[in-house]
Amino acid sequence: MGFHSKPNIYVGEVNLKVSNLERSIRFYQEVIGFKVVEQTDRKVKLSADGKTVLLSLEQPANVIPKEKNTTGLYHFAVLLPARSDLADIVNHFIKIGLPIGSSDHLVSEALYFSDPDGNGIEIYADRSPEEWTWRGSEVHMTVDPLDFRDLLTEAAQEWKGLPAGTVMGHIHLHVSDLHKAQEFYTKALGFDVVSRLGNQARFLATGRYHHHIGINTWAGEGAPEPSKNSIGLNWFTLIYPSKEAREQAVEQLRSIGSMVHQEKDGFITWDPSGNQILLLV
Repeated sequence: MGFHSKPNIYVGEVNLKVSNLERSIRFYQEVIGFKVVEQTDRKVKLSADGKTVLLSLEQPANVIPKEKNTTGLYHFAVLLPARSDLADIVNHFIKIGLPIGSSDHLVSEALYFSDPDGNGIEIYADRSPEEWTWRGSEVHMTVDPLDFRDLLTEAAQEWKGLPAGTVMGHIHLHVSDLHKAQEFYTKALGFDVVSRLGNQARFLATGRYHHHIGINTWAGEGAPEPSKNSIGLNWFTLIYPSKEAREQAVEQLRSIGSMVHQEKDGFITWDPSGNQILLLV
């Protein structure tokens, strides 16, 4: 889990807008295994270890359904500590009959599905970094079939929810302009391009991880921002290793003309496609 701690920059928390908070809480508790840390009539904070908030949900007033072909969330990705944890949750999904997609990316093994509002979710386990293949500054990733038979030989115990070592592994975003988004995340926020999928997607990371952020134009070149009260991504956090590193990012954001607002706990900015980011330490 060293890729999600100092000295790297990584995603800490994702905040989503949902249409029915109680329904979403049941889903995230019973299907995925999150624990409720704090709850009000319109908001909830969710955790794997009962302390660290990884996901928060809000039910806006006059919420409208998720809008298609807009920028925003493609999926958020929950990283489990071990392959056996992934096997355990596969068995759980089989028992409850949850339809899932899957893939072997060589660097990781992943499951894909959506919450009741259509927000995309990935749950995955990393292979050992010693098994990753780097070609210069880029890591080799594929979209191969997942070998469930082999994976399930790793099942260790009956599923009991998310293990305490679970983190927010990465976030994957729909953007309107791949080149502008890449420049924003690399030149301003400090990420490196570590993988490319033609002219459609980029994968960005620090510390030679396979990716902390994914960006794609699969919603269409020039895709508009969603409505403010639409289901989907509200914001996500990036955790910087020090105040100095965050201040450098803020200065770089201002140098490229990006809006930055200081808040009590950090700084807020928006990528060129309108995805809102909180810069924290």
